[in-house]
Amino acid sequence: LNFFDQFSSPSLLGIPLVLISMTFPALLLPSQDNRWVTSRLSTLQLWAVNQITKQLMTPLDKKGHKWALILTSLMVFLLLINLLGLLPYTFTPTTQLSMSLALAFPLWLATLLTGLRNQPSTTLGHLLPEGTPTLLIPALVLIETTSLLIRPIALGVRLTANLTAGHLLIQLISTATISLMTTMPVVSLLTFLILFLLTILEVAVAMIQAYVFVLLLSLYLQENI
Repeated sequence: LNFFDQFSSPSLLGIPLVLISMTFPALLLPSQDNRWVTSRLSTLQLWAVNQITKQLMTPLDKKGHKWALILTSLMVFLLLINLLGLLPYTFTPTTQLSMSLALAFPLWLATLLTGLRNQPSTTLGHLLPEGTPTLLIPALVLIETTSLLIRPIALGVRLTANLTAGHLLIQLISTATISLMTTMPVVSLLTFLILFLLTILEVAVAMIQAYVFVLLLSLYLQENI
């Protein structure tokens, strides 16, 4: 076994379990019913979803508010998967570049096609800043086009790289803590303290990366509406 085995997709009897790990978080959410008096957990869930939606929709114009459901659902989905992946004996699907790009590319393309359909001249105008010298026009158009096409790759790689780095650091430091426990208990205690602080940091990173992913998508949408 090596340190990267934790990122290999789990399977049982030849059946990949990645779909179960992706759908399991949804089972943890309390389902809504038609009763007036709901539980504290349902109230907390509604409050959290309301805050997330408000935060994402504030920078957007009214035209972009129809994206509220998909962006909020994506945020909750990524948040749950990232946080559950920090538990022992679990698998984090977002450490797979294939999944991150599969989420980033279609949504980025949808924002781009929305702009090309509703305001083609403004969307294409982003490729050439106003007042550019004539000699620089071909180079700038090429640079801006490359920048535009790289966006989904940057979205997916950012999410995957941050989570992968965090998981690797946790595994390295926890291995060092266990190895030093018998030989150097004082140093082992120090590494355990570092591990504890790193785990808190990783919880924050898991939440921030989910927010950044969806926030950047909403900013791309803002440019195109």
